[in-house]
Amino acid sequence: MIEKFVEVPTGDGKMDAFVAHPDEGGPFPSVFILMDIWGLREELYDVARRVAAVGYHCILPNFWYRRGRVRFEYRNEKGQMRSLLDLPKSVQDELHDNMNMVTDAMAMADIRSTLNFLNAEPVRGGPKGSIGYCLGGRLAMCAAGQYPDEFRASASMHGTHLVHDRPDSPHRFADKFKGEVYCGFAEKDHLASPATIEAFGKAMQQQGAARYRAIVHPGTVHGYALPDRDVFHKASANRDWEHIFAMFKRDLN
Repeated sequence: MIEKFVEVPTGDGKMDAFVAHPDEGGPFPSVFILMDIWGLREELYDVARRVAAVGYHCILPNFWYRRGRVRFEYRNEKGQMRSLLDLPKSVQDELHDNMNMVTDAMAMADIRSTLNFLNAEPVRGGPKGSIGYCLGGRLAMCAAGQYPDEFRASASMHGTHLVHDRPDSPHRFADKFKGEVYCGFAEKDHLASPATIEAFGKAMQQQGAARYRAIVHPGTVHGYALPDRDVFHKASANRDWEHIFAMFKRDLN
């Protein structure tokens, strides 16, 4: 497998990103891995590797590049990534500072730059996929709404703030989505309440042209799908992977 770090030219500078794809057989369908509040790290590189190993070109952009090469890994005595609320407030504040300075619109501009960058990569033309975690889950929905001719297979894992009152709320883009959308939700998640899940599903049902599937996993909490996380729920994550790979096979290959 080919792995490399690249720099993507953007309107605000150069954005670092991780790329993984098979060594042979390209060009490949493109899949974006969209980061959570923690940013780029080995945990997400492994996600990209898992997807690349079955025949996709994966790119993982660092939306925090405006603040430099931000990297965070806080682990417990078992070597697991610690959940945000388990960390000191000073660390939580630093993480939130990174997130608060990047709007969804800024991230969409970065994704546009990344799409342009892929013209020089071994990427097949046509539909692209995405997998986003936490805030990346929201950005995956935003990208599907803003670039519907590009993103036709979009997955949101415990996505945050999918429904809110502002004009850029992802549920307001339901009529623009094309292809398929998959959402994996935690049973207990203050960032994706049952009311939010219901409202997003209602928007997809009433307005959406894309095929929509959502699963609320019993016994899980926010972050369950991340493989190195202290709250990782393997059975639920594997169920998500089953649906994600089937979606990619239908829509990208």
